[in-house]
Amino acid sequence: MSQPLITTSVVETEDTADALVRGPRQRPGFALRLPGRRRKARRVHETRVDRMFLFCVYLLLIAFLAIVLLPLLNILANSFSDPTAVSSGRVLFWPVDFSLRGYQVALSDPEIVTGFLNSLFYTVVGTLISVALTIAIAYPLSRKGLFGRGLLMGVVVFTMLFSGGLIPTYLVVQELGMINTRWAMVIPQAIGVWQVVIASTYFRTMIPDELYEAAQLDGCGDLRFLWKVALPLAKPMIAVVGLMYAIAQWNSYFDALLYLKDADLYPIQLVLRNILILNSNTNGATNAAQLLERQHLADLLKYSLIVIASVPVLLIYPFVARYFTKGIMIGAIKG
Repeated sequence: MSQPLITTSVVETEDTADALVRGPRQRPGFALRLPGRRRKARRVHETRVDRMFLFCVYLLLIAFLAIVLLPLLNILANSFSDPTAVSSGRVLFWPVDFSLRGYQVALSDPEIVTGFLNSLFYTVVGTLISVALTIAIAYPLSRKGLFGRGLLMGVVVFTMLFSGGLIPTYLVVQELGMINTRWAMVIPQAIGVWQVVIASTYFRTMIPDELYEAAQLDGCGDLRFLWKVALPLAKPMIAVVGLMYAIAQWNSYFDALLYLKDADLYPIQLVLRNILILNSNTNGATNAAQLLERQHLADLLKYSLIVIASVPVLLIYPFVARYFTKGIMIGAIKG
């Protein structure tokens, strides 16, 4: 009988011998797998207390969601309903006798378009100015080498607790010649102390001093470091601070009541307020039928105008939502 041929190569034999010498822990990709069985992922054992706690957390979150979502659904449903159904209170979370009359009446007024353009100008220009001034204050306050940094930060925080008041602020704006100008809506409230604290905390905690020292060794100045290094790394913070300023500027109407006299300069919030008051006015009604119809229309406009004023902010938020969580948690976790 012939002997079986040995086909194992010398190289494979040496590799097997080396693997045996190294041991099973040093073999690359070593894993003990039993045939015909699948490895099951380990699951954390949850006690009854843990399950009860998670149930309470989910229940609380669902309650908060209902508190926030149901009024929004009610407003949206009323805005697309018939004025009679809105006044009678028959609308809950779904439109009754679908109608676009509220939006037609609101958007037919040419002051609405002017108010939208004014609010857009105030929001865009005001946000850019506010973010630029906030960074200009926050970045120096974040540097440890700034002389008197603690005193300056204390003065900034002091203005958040104590202000000059309404009348002194109005007198300052009047002396600066900004009454009945667009700058009255942008400059007086340009800097928010809370936003300065957020920006300063971000620059201090998220941008290490070693990076600044390395840039100095390469001949990088303060302004160049801020523009080329700090600002690109601070996109989450800029998005959060900019969103805060934009929402506050878009919803601002009290400053317009104080400083603006020309109707062509009114923001959308003040225009919608005036339209709502005019439609609620009963002086133009000559009989009971006109009075009732005007009252029904006023009730419908309340909801339609809320939706009109809220849509721009809702459109902006998705673009900065991915930065919002990271930016709002600035300084909360330190490694």
